[in-house]
Amino acid sequence: MTQRDRDRLVVLRKAQKKLITQAQAAVELGLTDRQVRRLLVKLKECGDKAVIHGLRGRKSNRRLDEETRQEAVGILSQDVYAGFGPTLAAEYLASRHGVQIGRESLRQMMMAAGLWRGRKQRVETVHEWRLRRSCRGELVQWDTSEHDWLEGRGEKIYLIHMIDDATSELHARFVYHDSTAENMRMLWRYLEHSGRPVAFYTDKASLFQTKPKLRRIDKDQEIEERRPLPPTQIGRALRELGITWIAAHSAQAKGRVERSFGTAQDRLVKGLRIAGASTIGQANRYLEEEFLPWWNQHLRVLPAHPADAHRPLGDEHNLAAALSIVDTRQVANDYTFRWDSKIYQIARADIRTGLRGASLRIEQRLDGTVAVRFRDRYLKFSQCQPQPKVTVATPATDNHPTRRKAPPRPSAALRQAISGIAKSGGIPVWKAARIDRTRTL
Repeated sequence: MTQRDRDRLVVLRKAQKKLITQAQAAVELGLTDRQVRRLLVKLKECGDKAVIHGLRGRKSNRRLDEETRQEAVGILSQDVYAGFGPTLAAEYLASRHGVQIGRESLRQMMMAAGLWRGRKQRVETVHEWRLRRSCRGELVQWDTSEHDWLEGRGEKIYLIHMIDDATSELHARFVYHDSTAENMRMLWRYLEHSGRPVAFYTDKASLFQTKPKLRRIDKDQEIEERRPLPPTQIGRALRELGITWIAAHSAQAKGRVERSFGTAQDRLVKGLRIAGASTIGQANRYLEEEFLPWWNQHLRVLPAHPADAHRPLGDEHNLAAALSIVDTRQVANDYTFRWDSKIYQIARADIRTGLRGASLRIEQRLDGTVAVRFRDRYLKFSQCQPQPKVTVATPATDNHPTRRKAPPRPSAALRQAISGIAKSGGIPVWKAARIDRTRTL
């Protein structure tokens, strides 16, 4: 008897003892007055079993006969059906053996026979479908793929993709490392080819977002510090160029660039194999001459709006300065600054008011050169040659309290005289006392 049955029995007993009316009992049980009267009659005849349904514990009239169940289990026990799930097994039983069994009934039978193990239901994350941006250059997805692009014929290389969200126009380049410098070079190529897009859409890699610092609050728990994080070198460059950066919270959010890598890992790898590419130069040559033209001819689509959202590069956009590794240093009182463990002197012609103690912008360019900027003007500088260190040897002295001066060594004549005396049996004490042992012969 379930708890619900017990609760109904309590209400019926109250109605039987006239503690409540049948109408009140009907309201509490959610039944009609007629049904309450029938239950009271059954309670008088059968006792407490009146509240239990009559079909409880009995086999269903629609239950499969035992012969059909044994036949289905026997068929699915064959090796050819090993690993079949309930849905596929039900289809094969109906089409090949003429045994009609529902999927759920078959699942219960297979689990009872040890042919199937139940799996926990997982709630799948449903990602909302997003429309393409309407204009070319409104949003560009940017990512890097690590894959065996040369299939072992050469060294490991990476593929950088920039794909337009509105048109699927693709820009790509093979690089040696997924580094800040290589991604800046790829960005430079894109900006010179198409101009400045409105926004770039990337993941939250350390190239684009500074990792938050963790603060330990106890032995087993750490929390992120809620303080503004400095931008990365690429983030700073995008901000100086007036380009918005948008972070994707999942791989599915930037599905267009992820699917482009799936196509490249199939078609591009096979094309590189046929072309016999084994170096990064050969791979980039095939990429630019064969793969990208094919992609932009067959997979590129027309945007919803014909306008181009790319903005041209102006005189104020210095790509060499923006796309560089930038540091800041402070000018000393002697108009020098330290960088990369070296000391540099600012040229006398570039010294001006406010320079002493000011902050300098050090730009390490992609071509290997270094530029130093103060406000809006670049300064000339030279490296200071370190002075050689002069070491003065300190002579040893006998003044140390624990150091004793060794006695002088006797001369050869004195040692010979002492040896002769020892051989002759010695000399009197009064004669030995007159020997001057400090005199050299």
